[in-house]
Formats: sequence, C-alpha cells, structure tokens
Amino acid sequence: MAHRIITQVVFSGARIIGRAVAESYRQAAATQKYAAANQKSGGGFTSSNITMEEACKILNVGPSKMGQIDIEFVTERFKRLFDLNDPKKGGSFYLQSKILRARERIEREVRGYQQMAERESELREGFKPKWTKEE
Repeated sequence: MAHRIITQVVFSGARIIGRAVAESYRQAAATQKYAAANQKSGGGFTSSNITMEEACKILNVGPSKMGQIDIEFVTERFKRLFDLNDPKKGGSFYLQSKILRARERIEREVRGYQQMAERESELREGFKPKWTKEE
C-alpha cells in the first residue's frame, strides 16, 4: 500500500514539473519571436524607443540631414528644457526623461554619422595610425 502512494506522488510530481517546463519553454519561444519581430520592424528605434524625428520634435531642432545637426544648439535646448521641467520647480519628471532620451538619441545619431565619415575618409586616404610620427 505504501509503495502505491509513493509511486503516485512521484508520478504526479513528475507530471507537474513536466507541464511547468513545457509552459516555460513555450513562453521563452514566444518571447524570442516577439523580440526578433521587434528587432526587424524596429528600423529607426533604439532601446529607448524614440525615433530621430520624435527626438528633434521634443527638443525643437530641425531634422538631421546625414548627421548635420549643431550639437551646441541641441545641448543649449536640452539644458533650457531640462531646467524648465525640474520637478523641484513644479515641472514633470516624465518630461525631463523624454528630453534626456531625445538628446541621447540625437547624440547617438550624430556620433554614428561621424564614425561613418571617419571610416570613409580612412578608406580614401589609407590607414594612418595616430601613434606614429610622420617625418
């Protein structure tokens, strides 16, 4: 009689654990598919989920043309809007966050274009290490 109870407990436990593992596998597969779909369709989105167009609208700067945005102007706009929305002065933390993410997005875009331009100029001129002296 005792061996029947022990056998039933073992089989019931194994069945419960098996179902839990199968369900967790399904959820992991669904999450992976969702992440892959977002990555493909994300296009202009980054981890902060803000587009370049939205970032330009938030900071009220003109749209970027191949990374040609005046960073000083963006920084000036950022500081002004960030200070205006200080929660201690009655502003909104949410708006401050959006302003910060907009500035970060614009800086990432400009930095990316600068790196591309450096690579292209390096390809045109040839590789010249910066640590050597030219005589």
